[in-house]
Amino acid sequence: MGTSSLTPETAAEQLVAAAAHDLAVRQQLVERGALGDGYQSEMRAVHEANADLLCALVAEFGWPDAARFGEAAAGAAWLIVQHAIGRPMLQRRALELMRASGAAPLHCAKLEDRIAFFEGRPQRFGTQFDWNDAGEMAPWRIADPNRVEALRSEVGLPPLAELAAAVRASAGAPPANLAARASEYAQWLVETGWRTSADSLASARHGD
Repeated sequence: MGTSSLTPETAAEQLVAAAAHDLAVRQQLVERGALGDGYQSEMRAVHEANADLLCALVAEFGWPDAARFGEAAAGAAWLIVQHAIGRPMLQRRALELMRASGAAPLHCAKLEDRIAFFEGRPQRFGTQFDWNDAGEMAPWRIADPNRVEALRSEVGLPPLAELAAAVRASAGAPPANLAARASEYAQWLVETGWRTSADSLASARHGD
């Protein structure tokens, strides 16, 4: 459906509904034990559809900021783009638009870290976690460990140790075959455009 007849109010409703659907599907997959081992196809389909919606709305209205669309819709737009992990260009462009529109610093920080994670670069705020070689859920590499707590405080994040405990408590068991997961992940990074070669994963392994 085209967006030419939409108003910011109806666009905001669509964003909020799309984000709610994302979270509902995720919860259903968690309850079925179908989330956590690779990028689940049903979840991916939701993310892709929501990314298409967001792209269409941004093309018509610009980034959905809180001033025009309301806090709920601005938060929904962030969640949609944060989950659009198969769209590198969208996430990179969205971060620019969010910063320019005065989006919540917390949202910008989380998206910045997510982009760094997929690009294989150290993160600034410590929001991204992954399984390490020991089968433990741990923060992805941090650019400046000595400043990370101050940076987190500036954007309203809790202490890293507090987040790490919560992430580990909810993570469940690690994948049965970490090596196979790493190989699949490397291929996905190349297929989606995050990396130019699967070999690049070797230089950005957890903790290196």
